[in-house]
Amino acid sequence: RGLGVTELRWMWTTFHMGHYVPLSWMTLGLDYVLWGMNPAGYHLTNVLLHTVNTVLLYVIARRLLTIVRGEKTDDRAIDLAAAFAALLFGIHPLRVESVVWITERRDVLSGLFYFLCVLFYLKSRDDGRRWYWLAVLVFPLALLSKATAVTIPAVLLILDVYPLRRVGGDAGWWSHSAKRVYIGLIPFALLAAATSVLSLVALHPPSQLNTAGKIAVSAWSLCFYLWKTLIPTDLAPLYEMRHDIPPLRWPFLVSYAAVIGISIGAWIIRRRWTGISIAWLAFVVIIFPLLGVVQNGPQIAADRYTYQAAPVLAILAGAALARLAWPLSAGAIALATGVLFTLGVLTWNQSRVWLDSATLWTRVLEHDAESSIGHTSLASLLFADGKVDEAIAHYERSLALDPGYAEGHNNLGVALASKGRLDEAVAHYQRALELRPAYAEAHGNWGAVLARQGDLPRAIEHYHVALDIDPNDADAHVNWGNALVRLGKVDEAIVHYQAALEVRRDDADAHQNWGVALAQQGKLQEAIIHFQRALTINPARSDARVFLDRATEMARAAPVP
Repeated sequence: RGLGVTELRWMWTTFHMGHYVPLSWMTLGLDYVLWGMNPAGYHLTNVLLHTVNTVLLYVIARRLLTIVRGEKTDDRAIDLAAAFAALLFGIHPLRVESVVWITERRDVLSGLFYFLCVLFYLKSRDDGRRWYWLAVLVFPLALLSKATAVTIPAVLLILDVYPLRRVGGDAGWWSHSAKRVYIGLIPFALLAAATSVLSLVALHPPSQLNTAGKIAVSAWSLCFYLWKTLIPTDLAPLYEMRHDIPPLRWPFLVSYAAVIGISIGAWIIRRRWTGISIAWLAFVVIIFPLLGVVQNGPQIAADRYTYQAAPVLAILAGAALARLAWPLSAGAIALATGVLFTLGVLTWNQSRVWLDSATLWTRVLEHDAESSIGHTSLASLLFADGKVDEAIAHYERSLALDPGYAEGHNNLGVALASKGRLDEAVAHYQRALELRPAYAEAHGNWGAVLARQGDLPRAIEHYHVALDIDPNDADAHVNWGNALVRLGKVDEAIVHYQAALEVRRDDADAHQNWGVALAQQGKLQEAIIHFQRALTINPARSDARVFLDRATEMARAAPVP
């Protein structure tokens, strides 16, 4: 939230959620400076970046198609093909997740620098070394936006093979000119290697599938991305991976056959239809880091993972249109227009899935009724809306599907505690901690139950452990402060409220309870300020309103010194 020294230090040092993306954080910080917490501004930035990327893809496609088809090709055919490729990429439903989901800023920002790097490298073929060095300078910006840009060196080498033809074929693989190309790629390769190492450090990969499982997931997801590019229906925000991945189950067997068949076909036609073979190779290379070689997260695939690889297929489609539509064919133009219109409608509908959290998680469960994460997430929304019994039913369904889901146990414990079923709640907190010993929130919630039962010393022990695990656990600070107030240690309690507000500046609980502590000390004017701040953050807090009225009345009645 912002671009101050503290925020910048965090952005450039954090591996939050397993990613090192300081430039993406900086753009979100700039959005905060411009828009505060108004989401419209953040969405506008994403849309603008994606629009620029679409224009850049038009320029790249036009340059590549000109090289492939020759300078004498009619410009109108190239323009038409490049525009179709760019729009095919820009309004495809698979782009929705990258643009609509605010914190997927990584995709559109890294896409900007990715496309600029490729464009500058292509321009260096004709326009001199300065474009080459611009490509070298832009590449780190892509890496600092999203590490999956490590594929750029391989993509540039593929472009040098075809269509630039500076390596392989008549140019040879080890000729003097080919060696110069390899030397030119060294800076890109070194930056990519360093980023790959940093990414593994940042990721702290969780337990992984065995080799057979990884091959199965990779083949399946590769086919998934190809199929959804062609038929982008039945999309969802989450495609949850099952814990059991039998590599010989029929969906995986079909995927192996499809990948092997396409690869063999691409090899057979490599001389006659070089562009198709190269496109397949480039697509696989670009999307390879996202196929499941290293698992991160609960998904077996994700729409957003296609952002950097999709331009390859879009340009291939543009090249196909160029062959069909020139001399100008009304049928080909009508077909292209129909395709783009259909994709636009599908994209509009898919964007509405992200209208709000309830719509999103409902869609997840419509797509996959056995998504444990979907049930847990929808349950949390129902709980926040006061529909506790419905929430408990979804939590229980989630745990029936995945008994080892630590977050499900923790959240069910919270719901049960709200119904006064404290012993059952504790049992779920204990199970959550068995599954994930370093689970700060479960410790904090267990402490809250102990506090309700009057066991304040043991409650404080759990708050202490929670903060040892996560020093930024604002709830643990607030609850620890509340326990200290009940023990009569008001000054110590205020220290924890202050700490909570340093972590979470808009914490209404911290302000309200700090106000209560001050009121107990007779500092009514200071207490009033904190009650007012709590109400500014959340005007619906009726208890804060009662405390404010009471403190104001007492302050008026107090004798003037």
